[in-house]
Amino acid sequence: MRADVTSRADAPEEAVRIGMKALALRLVGVLLILSAIAVALSRAPDRPVETLVARWAPPPSDFLDLDGQLVHLRDVGPRGDPTPVVLIHGTSASLHTWEGWVAALEGRRRVVTFDLPGFGLTGPRADADYRGETYARFVLALLDRLRIDRAVLGGNSLGGEVAWRVALLAPERVERLILVDAAGPAVERQAVPVGWIVARTPVVNRLMEHLLPRSMVAASVASAYGDPARVTPELVDRYFELTLREGNRRALATRLQQWRPGEDAERVAMITQPTLILWGGRDRLIPPDVGRWFHERIAGSTLVVFDELGHVPQEEDPARSVQPVLDFLGLDG
Repeated sequence: MRADVTSRADAPEEAVRIGMKALALRLVGVLLILSAIAVALSRAPDRPVETLVARWAPPPSDFLDLDGQLVHLRDVGPRGDPTPVVLIHGTSASLHTWEGWVAALEGRRRVVTFDLPGFGLTGPRADADYRGETYARFVLALLDRLRIDRAVLGGNSLGGEVAWRVALLAPERVERLILVDAAGPAVERQAVPVGWIVARTPVVNRLMEHLLPRSMVAASVASAYGDPARVTPELVDRYFELTLREGNRRALATRLQQWRPGEDAERVAMITQPTLILWGGRDRLIPPDVGRWFHERIAGSTLVVFDELGHVPQEEDPARSVQPVLDFLGLDG
């Protein structure tokens, strides 16, 4: 009789255990379904360059074949300018980042912008070499092709590093230098775009070649702005779609693997060209102390800090950030 009482007492507990197991199985099933939906929504295969041209390369965009490398560029302004302004974008960006500056300059100066190999519509290099010096030699080859003997060279982030490398590699080709939140010494970054973290993570970076949540791109762009409210859906569209250009995601992963922060940075003290250094005071990727580092080492340089802007001041507030450039080039007024 006592055993029968015990059996009845255990029955509710057994029912609870069975119910909990059933609930857990249902939750696992729901999570699997949600994961499958997330993967499906995040699926983003590479896009052939020709499918992106209509939206992202309208006139005055052009393409040229540079030793087998397709290059997307824009070359505007007076043909007779003896020292054109050549502007180089940063990692994961494109020539579009300079559109505001180009609008302010092209009436009086010839301005050349282009997509670096591995980014934008230019796409990956056949040899997968994305080192800083390789980029510098690419820029010199492009100047040769465009018959530009001497230029005002400007660059943002990676583009800033490429610009100062060109100034050291071929000083006779650079009349003036403009460094905008430029890469240089190794630093401790306050923020790293989530896309870079993924691109540098083995295995995961291969998945990124097939999956790319638009939200991840939006977060990466917002981290580069002093005021994330300035990031528009149209801006995210541009970064997202150009990242999908065939081969760009693998190129980014390769570029970040080859990157050696601080390599050759001390050589900037050898720069002799007049140099304008512009920096966003809220840059969390390459903090303002790096701007002061450049200023201390480049004799006679001028440093301007925009307190409320981030890592890409030329894009975040073109009208404000171009004003010191106009002064530097004698174009103000």
